[in-house]
Amino acid sequence: MIALILPIAQAQSPGGGLSFLFPLLAIFIVFYFFMIRPQARREKERQAMIEAVKKGDRVVTAGGIHGTVVQVDEGSMLIQVDQNVKLRFDKSAVASVAS
Repeated sequence: MIALILPIAQAQSPGGGLSFLFPLLAIFIVFYFFMIRPQARREKERQAMIEAVKKGDRVVTAGGIHGTVVQVDEGSMLIQVDQNVKLRFDKSAVASVAS
């Protein structure tokens, strides 16, 4: 008897089996607009900043080293940190640029 009632009760539930989909979709939309999209925008701005680095710019690396760009190559740059002291860094190590 119970085996006959259970399928009937499930078939008459409002919304059917897709009722869980709407809250899940709403959570995804919130995550996209508040987390994923701003992070992608910041990363795009950072890439543009790194690509715009040129000779003579003052930079700060992720390690906190301040210096002036002496040479820019494809994937790295030579930074002068003091007189007669030059260090080579990957472009991705640049944290900020102050022209």
